Amino acid sequence: MATLGKIRSKGPLLVIVIGFALFAFIAGDAWKVLAPHQKTDAGKVYGEAISANDFQKLVDEYTTVIKFSNGNANLTDDQMTQIRDQVWQNYVNNKLVEHEADKLGLTVSEAEIQDMMDKGTDPMLRQTPFVNQQTGLFDKDLLNKFLVEYSKMGNTKMPEQYVEYYKNLYTFWEFVRKNLKDQKLAEKYQNLVAHSLISNPVEAQAAFDARTHSTDFMLAAIPYSTIPDSQIKVSDSEISALYEKKKEQFKQYQESRNIKYIDVKVKASKVDRAAIDKEMATAKENLTKGGDYGAIVRNAETTFPYNGLPFTKEAFPKDIQGKLDSVSVGSICGPFYTAEDNTLNTFKLLGKVQQADSIQFRQIQIQEQTAAKTKQVADSVFKAIQSGADFATIAKKYKGTGEGQWITSQAYEGQTSIDANSTKLFTTLFSLGKNQSANVALSQGNIILQVMDKKTDKTKYNVALIKKVVNFSKDTYNREYNKFSSFLASNQTLDKLTTHAEENGYHLQEKNDIYSADHNVCGVVNTKEVMKWIYNAKKGDVSQLFECGNSDNMMVVALTGIIKKGYRPLEFVKDQLKAEIMRDKKADKIKAMINAKHITSFSELSSLKGVVIDTVKHVTFSANTYVTALNSSEPALSAYASIAQLNQITKPIKGNAAVYVLMAVKKEVLPEKFNLADELMKDVQNMLRGASRFINDLYIKANVEDNRYLFF
Repeated sequence: MATLGKIRSKGPLLVIVIGFALFAFIAGDAWKVLAPHQKTDAGKVYGEAISANDFQKLVDEYTTVIKFSNGNANLTDDQMTQIRDQVWQNYVNNKLVEHEADKLGLTVSEAEIQDMMDKGTDPMLRQTPFVNQQTGLFDKDLLNKFLVEYSKMGNTKMPEQYVEYYKNLYTFWEFVRKNLKDQKLAEKYQNLVAHSLISNPVEAQAAFDARTHSTDFMLAAIPYSTIPDSQIKVSDSEISALYEKKKEQFKQYQESRNIKYIDVKVKASKVDRAAIDKEMATAKENLTKGGDYGAIVRNAETTFPYNGLPFTKEAFPKDIQGKLDSVSVGSICGPFYTAEDNTLNTFKLLGKVQQADSIQFRQIQIQEQTAAKTKQVADSVFKAIQSGADFATIAKKYKGTGEGQWITSQAYEGQTSIDANSTKLFTTLFSLGKNQSANVALSQGNIILQVMDKKTDKTKYNVALIKKVVNFSKDTYNREYNKFSSFLASNQTLDKLTTHAEENGYHLQEKNDIYSADHNVCGVVNTKEVMKWIYNAKKGDVSQLFECGNSDNMMVVALTGIIKKGYRPLEFVKDQLKAEIMRDKKADKIKAMINAKHITSFSELSSLKGVVIDTVKHVTFSANTYVTALNSSEPALSAYASIAQLNQITKPIKGNAAVYVLMAVKKEVLPEKFNLADELMKDVQNMLRGASRFINDLYIKANVEDNRYLFF
């Protein structure tokens, strides 16, 4: 228990960098039973498979870390989706690095890990709770103290919430320790790549000049939009020729699917809404009468629980936060509708208090053979402390340490349900003043509390909130289901769906490039079965009716295309290539027009039809030029910065959005002194940024297979 004071004073864990994968701490979901399928692997890297069960263990571990770090026990489906992605990304990246490191003989020894812990300067260690508050560095003694306490935990009588906290903290530390090794190995490999890159004095001087030599231009631009597309002809042979020329740009490393689909979102009918309005009116009446507010809230089937404890404003849903201060104590707000979460809401403000958000306290746990004996001993201990006895000395007598520990409102605000013991404990603790004590009788024994310090006073609100989702009835759903089923029974081909969808009130939509790593189909949640169908269907197949979403969606899908690994077929990039050819032909046409006029001055350019005149300043060779008037980035203009002659117009230049003619009106050199060592270092850093993309090359070589869609 001694370590809790050090641990709780630490804020949420920041982002952990593991190798080249950035971990975004977000966040749990229960393990779902694996659907029967011929595959049991979540994926493969270099042919090495990870089973769905083993992958879920990694997810569970990471979820525990996130919940512990953020003090949030409730994680949304979106957060779980993100965490599974992060776990997968980290797993793959570690496997890629391990594969290369193994060939090179790179390893990380236990001595190296211990050395990192001894120094305590690694960013990952400094974001753990085991940090010395005076030095700001990782303190291995704090860690060791915790590990000793954890090993003895089975022999002590801790409250249940502390046992869980210690277990989660231990999981957190094991996670950090494992990732320290992964990070160190990735760092070694990255350094090896970095040291293979070198610069030279000539290259360094060229990079310096490109950055420090600046030019201001006047420009005349004739946008490609001034020429109608109808005036440009592009043949299929031209498109095919360009495709062959640029084919490597169209390489696809993962299969994808193209579909057309109808998605039906079921909504509450007028009859449904009237029934919910009636329920909310009854709930409001019950809140007005008062009584057992916990029972009132539970019986109303709200999505937000009530436990009688006051919450900080941030703990409430956002639509409620904005109304709390406009309601007087004892008054009722609502019912009102919130579109963002499709809920009707009403609440009664039962109380408003000023309380510290952080409490430092110490405790003595007393549990004897009988309840009577426990009360007798607890009363005696409490009386002694009230009389001035040393708290720490008495605590040690009852197998405690008497050291202080910090706890915040988040300890109970993030819980969906809190038992009576915890409610009593938290209520007492947060109501005590500094240096005050209390003897709290719980079902498993007594706890003597003493508040040592309090921080961050906040307004807290005791609110009985009823938040009900405006759901449709079973009759409404059945009616929509039967209607959609009847339509599909008469339209079982893609052609028929296309012909008859609109006249029956349905919208046939199109979605290209659906990958197996996508989390849902077309933004609809719980479409795992739809994804499975898509990846098992043949081109032209039409699916059965799928029930998906949050039991409020129905979907039918037609598979219109399968794009295999390799080069994307011409038909899928044809429009892109055609647009590029049209742009080039328009550029040739505009350049020919300008050249035919034999323009020799900038003033003559101003008279051209459709011309846009603008000025761009501080153009250098090292950065792309942005033309504000056309909202376009133009690298070609930067190339002219180093060779343009003052007050002379250039020849027409083909850009991304227009054909340009430039005239340099000012050239200057920034007052920066050339330093060879600094420039060589900058060169290498620039090369490193480019070289960091090597992870993509390793990914391609590893033939990564992602089958998570089959299970999650």
